[in-house]
Amino acid sequence: MVQTKPRNEEQAAIFDEALALLATYASNFEVRRDAKDGYHLWSPKPIVIDGRKKKEIYFAGVVPQKRYAGFYYMSVYTDPQRKALFKPELLSQLKGKSCFHLRKFEPEVKKQIGEALEAGFELYRERRWV
Repeated sequence: MVQTKPRNEEQAAIFDEALALLATYASNFEVRRDAKDGYHLWSPKPIVIDGRKKKEIYFAGVVPQKRYAGFYYMSVYTDPQRKALFKPELLSQLKGKSCFHLRKFEPEVKKQIGEALEAGFELYRERRWV
């Protein structure tokens, strides 16, 4: 697992729980870690999106920040209608288009992130990106 550098125990727990959700998909993607101890899943499969060739595509990731765990969910970019799947508990933590600032990780938010990852994985599989 990733060595986290959280500010407090609650942030460490949020990061670890989000990472555990992502890790269930690790066998289908390439796992990349960054210098900030982030955990990211990429599909290294060459694809074409809107007529543009790409050598890889990002799926999702989690990065510990000073006051939250950043959860990044690329399926919102690849299919903007995915945002309609989010419920208020998760939407309230959305900052920007695809980044969630997880400050609290209630069971409902955890469930919704799990559902979003599952739906995103199905989208990637349907499009043969994994």
